[in-house]
Amino acid sequence: MRAQLGTAVIILAFGISISAQAQQRLPSDCRQEIVQLCGSDRGQIRSCLREKRSELSETCAAELRERMQQRRAGQNGAPARMAPQRFDLVSFGDDPRQAVDFYRPTASMNMSDAPPPLILFIHGGGWVMGDRGRANHAKPAHFQKAGYAYASTGYRLVPNVTVEQQVKDIADAIAKLRSDAAYLGFDPNKIVLMGHSAGAHLAALVATDPTYLGDDLAAIKGVVLLDGAGYDVAATMASRSAEASRFYTAAFGPDVDRQKALSPTTHIGEPDAPDWLILYVAERQQSRDQSNGLAARLREGGANAQSFAIPNTDHRRINTELGTDNVATEKVDAFIRALT
Repeated sequence: MRAQLGTAVIILAFGISISAQAQQRLPSDCRQEIVQLCGSDRGQIRSCLREKRSELSETCAAELRERMQQRRAGQNGAPARMAPQRFDLVSFGDDPRQAVDFYRPTASMNMSDAPPPLILFIHGGGWVMGDRGRANHAKPAHFQKAGYAYASTGYRLVPNVTVEQQVKDIADAIAKLRSDAAYLGFDPNKIVLMGHSAGAHLAALVATDPTYLGDDLAAIKGVVLLDGAGYDVAATMASRSAEASRFYTAAFGPDVDRQKALSPTTHIGEPDAPDWLILYVAERQQSRDQSNGLAARLREGGANAQSFAIPNTDHRRINTELGTDNVATEKVDAFIRALT
């Protein structure tokens, strides 16, 4: 019963209702987190969430905020989500999450019609939740229109697999995409990795630790990170924040040596991807400190790395609004143009 608490009840605690389709999309991990925080008494959940909503993890809070935005958009007559676009499904394993949604460009970059670069996005979700399709928002259409190929990769989730296996999934996705590049129509030697939250950690790790990509690392020309806070895992866990206790412990465990081995900062200079753009929410201290620290370490290791604070946004919106008219999109577009 406790694990079956309905999304409708949770959302109603915030004073709104949502469609049955939207109700089905709240991840079970987030529902379980709310049950752990507030219990399963439907009569108490509204007051509990109003009082304790700040204690939710950023990932779960973002899931709830997204549904609230969907409802408000629907009330204003606007579509809650962009219309689905056609894509090629590229599988790199037997698990349904071991697959990539590949979007072909809708515009040519130049008169020569040379194969375009690929932007490969890695979704967030605290290593325990998230989905490659639901994290895209405006990005496919924006990058397709600019003449790039765009792809969103899935990966298996903790606790079914380890973080090491998640990074291996990302590496396998890159290898599979490169092997199919002629059919898919992109340049296999020009890939820009992009990740949000936990996906930013996975992107940074696969782009610094050559154990995973091997020779394929040379194809990664740039990395874009969106509001990650786990580039130095051991430091984050030592902070003993509420988010770290919920997600980092489940993902990385108590072994400090393992935490360091799964920290991108540990592997800088081994070699690394050459160019980095690291964006973070201006008001989010953990992300700011980790982002600036990673950028500084990368520069010391010989990479070209810049970190920027993005104002007037939050952990969810820095991802969902990328591809719309804002500062983060301008910086990402300029960064990718310079690489390609």
